[in-house]
Amino acid sequence: MDDLLAEDPHRVGPFRLLGRLGAGGMGRVYLGESPNGRPAAVKLVREPYAADPAFRQRLRQDVEAARRVGGAWAAYVLDADTQAQIPWIATAYVAGPSLQDVVERGFGPLPEPTLLVLADRLALALDDIHDAGLRHRDLKPSHVLLAMDGPRVIDFGITRAMEASAGAGAVVGTPGFMAPEQFRGEPVTAAADVFSLGTVLAYAATGRMAFGMPDGDIGALVRRVVHEAPDLVGVPASLLPVVRACLHKDPARRPTPGQLTGYLASGSPGQSWLPREVSAQLARYVVQSGESVVSPGYRRRYLPPVPEDSHRPDPPPPLPWSASEPAPSPPPHRASLPRGPVWGSGGRTRRRTALLVALAVLAVVAVAAAWFVVRTVT
Repeated sequence: MDDLLAEDPHRVGPFRLLGRLGAGGMGRVYLGESPNGRPAAVKLVREPYAADPAFRQRLRQDVEAARRVGGAWAAYVLDADTQAQIPWIATAYVAGPSLQDVVERGFGPLPEPTLLVLADRLALALDDIHDAGLRHRDLKPSHVLLAMDGPRVIDFGITRAMEASAGAGAVVGTPGFMAPEQFRGEPVTAAADVFSLGTVLAYAATGRMAFGMPDGDIGALVRRVVHEAPDLVGVPASLLPVVRACLHKDPARRPTPGQLTGYLASGSPGQSWLPREVSAQLARYVVQSGESVVSPGYRRRYLPPVPEDSHRPDPPPPLPWSASEPAPSPPPHRASLPRGPVWGSGGRTRRRTALLVALAVLAVVAVAAAWFVVRTVT
């Protein structure tokens, strides 16, 4: 979390602002605190959008739908004012970094047990979002936050308001995580979110975008999304059928989020849903991002306790949909897989442990030898 600047407001609606959390295409996000001490992520809309009546009307409709989103894995709406001079939306604060931050800043691809829990929770979040009559339309790694008790999906339903402001025929989203039908100008259904889910899971499993980086040539990336097979090398075998089915070019042949949740892990994520290195970094992130400056009692009142038991997902059952296509060969644009240990300093930790064990053994031998000499002399 960054400090507030001179031009930043200090209060939005009933929320006292404590610092900057980040910024996106639609506006800037602040850490706020409600009158009863509850933390919130408060998003202020950018002025060009605020001045657009079409944007305001669509935003009002989407916020009303977003208030109906239930479940534990989507950051639900706490309050909003779409009629204010600068519209704002307050959602539940998630104390955790984005999936993009975790993968790109030192940790790399996530291990298989974490991936299975991540896939299940994101599918549950999409199911809840779709049940409320919304489509996310921009699911990507930066819109998935990782908390101690599980992941959260954020910014659902907002893209439609941005498309209304951009005009007829406009496509708003993030190339590389968008479904092919969005580029083909076809109707965007819930199946487009499922395709995006497949790209997010492939990214989390490999550290790469499934259709390669844009490299400044968005047209080439779009052609790969629409016509070429994804790069799924490195996706664990247990998750490969799920990702491959989500990335089907035909929306009608993709599974629904409900089918995915029936196939994937379904237990509580528990304390071990994230690797130890990520959990340790997450604990530091929680403090640095401002959790400690919110009212001291909020954790007890608003955050679910983390279970003591660890969770390892059970092997998945047979697929409930057809996914008989063979795994695609890696396309020419595939980047080489990283070598060596995946987790930051894990290799150094193992070498340091081995050295300590060796020193301990030498110390025992030395003590035993000294004792033998003393016994011989006496």
